Amino acid sequence: MDAGRLSRLDDAVYEQLVLDNAHPPARDPEVWAALIDPALIDRTRDALNALFQRSSSVLRKRREERERFRLECFARGPAGKQEWFASKREYDAWRHRAANFSRTVQNALSEINKAKKELNRSMNHQVAQNHRDRLRDLACAVHRHQAAHARSGGIADQADYELWRTLDRITVPIGPANEPTSLRTMLDIYWSEVTPVDENEERRAHAERAMRAAPAGQAARFSGVPKARHVGNGKHLA
Repeated sequence: MDAGRLSRLDDAVYEQLVLDNAHPPARDPEVWAALIDPALIDRTRDALNALFQRSSSVLRKRREERERFRLECFARGPAGKQEWFASKREYDAWRHRAANFSRTVQNALSEINKAKKELNRSMNHQVAQNHRDRLRDLACAVHRHQAAHARSGGIADQADYELWRTLDRITVPIGPANEPTSLRTMLDIYWSEVTPVDENEERRAHAERAMRAAPAGQAARFSGVPKARHVGNGKHLA
């Protein structure tokens, strides 16, 4: 049973379905999953609220009636008291059943409220992430505009400066303390776009790394070869 089918039920049938699945041991997992679907969770919560309010109202009304009956019985003396105590067992059994019913509905309502809270948190996080992604797109576009202007060597207009300053003026929260961080800093640290390296640049970088690896800038294959000594230098080395 899916949420689409349940949404077409009238209120009385829907409320009974909610009640039938309020107690976890008697719950149909497929039906309950449909009842807490984002499309139906508010209706399910309203149904449980209505059930709880009616149950509380009946308990309160019976309690008031019971108190009036007690006063009437005690006013009639011993015979009235006997009638009062004779009816107590039946009333206590009813109150116990009604209290269990109310507690079951209240527990289901608490479960629904928790599910609703988690759903709201998830939706808010997704909305915030979407906003953050769009803000990143905007910051990258402004950054590319500024870089393109710098490469062209043109003279910037005041409107250009105002646009570029938004990278320093607009901030986003970052870290556990939600520290306000400028878009420019976000671009430098988190949102930087990496430019692919072509083959020529990679070859040049490899050659530079090889040169830095040689001792004192000397090619590695000459490492450890002694310098030539001159003949006739008085040391008789030849």
